[in-house]
Amino acid sequence: MDLKTTLQATLSAESLRIIERRVARVKDFRDSTKVVSGCVYFFSKSHWTPSWTLRNENANPRPLKSIHPNPPPAQTPELQTLLAGQIARALAVFCVDEVIVFDDGQAPEPRKEAWRIENYRDVYTGYTEPCYFLTHILTYLETPPYLRKHLFPLHPDLKQAGSLPSLDMPHHLRREEWCQYREGVAMDSIPKRKERKIRRKLPGHTYVETGLPMRVFVPAAIPPNTRVTVKFKDIEEPEEIPGNELLADAVAPSAPREEAGYYWGYSVRSASSLSAVLTECTFDGGYDMTIGTSERGAPVSSLNDTSSSEGSIPEFSYLLIVFGGVAGLEVAVKADEELKKLGVKSPEALFDHWVNLCPGQGSRTIRTEEAVWLGLMGLRDLVINRGKR
Repeated sequence: MDLKTTLQATLSAESLRIIERRVARVKDFRDSTKVVSGCVYFFSKSHWTPSWTLRNENANPRPLKSIHPNPPPAQTPELQTLLAGQIARALAVFCVDEVIVFDDGQAPEPRKEAWRIENYRDVYTGYTEPCYFLTHILTYLETPPYLRKHLFPLHPDLKQAGSLPSLDMPHHLRREEWCQYREGVAMDSIPKRKERKIRRKLPGHTYVETGLPMRVFVPAAIPPNTRVTVKFKDIEEPEEIPGNELLADAVAPSAPREEAGYYWGYSVRSASSLSAVLTECTFDGGYDMTIGTSERGAPVSSLNDTSSSEGSIPEFSYLLIVFGGVAGLEVAVKADEELKKLGVKSPEALFDHWVNLCPGQGSRTIRTEEAVWLGLMGLRDLVINRGKR
């Protein structure tokens, strides 16, 4: 007697239907997880128009692509979205200014039929384009809520994003809150408001939607749907606003941090390989302090131990922290063609320091989203004490 016959003899019809549905779902999932892409440069202006200049500062964690398609941590769209949300929360809590999603070369080639879809970016990309998916979610969460409807079209990737905890960063201002700086989006038309039926547009100015109840104009020509950081002349909210209209200047996204000391969110960058993370750095002189993470590294506490060689760390301006996927950074080095040409065989050779974030761990593996929290917490004192202001 085979297994199916035995089950039919011992289980009710309803129980059999439940088992069959579960088996079918497992089969569908196994088939879908085979569709994984090796491409990363898919986050374009059609989905998000970046600010005029990039943000930059001290800490730059790098979640790897291989953390996402791996079945254990992210089996469903809900879990994949939650994983991205956990990383975004860590970036916000520890005031990270840049995050780079890079390809570690571990994803198989996508099925040919996946590329036959004419507009594949209109479909869910968690399985087919995990780098794009992670970048999409991270950028969406960083954007102030009042700007998302202007900068992000409806997309299957964002279906579950509304259930994620808010990042609630300083630039995520409420309608009634005042700040001298504010994020906005350039508009090609002025929306109609109840309090003012006449909608006049100042010559040579651009209307910027900032989430405030009053209209804001910038004395510059800015393309529509461009995200822009604006600065008002008044530090405190004006008692009277003639015509319910304000003038503001467009400034660099780094201005709130550099001029007033605000943490102003993070920027997102994609890299095609581990070496591209370093060679495509946007900062003059590159990252002057790099830290790789591995269970085979020195304890992270040694960086703060002045009696050890690891503890003698000079001051730095731009700290790069690299987190590996399930298989570690070693596989990313082996898959990197540029590093092969240079004869680099060990990831340890790429970094100033090679550290273990959790010595004596009780679990066989530490998931990357967990490592991000461990790493940023473990290195917080180092950033505060040795990072240049």
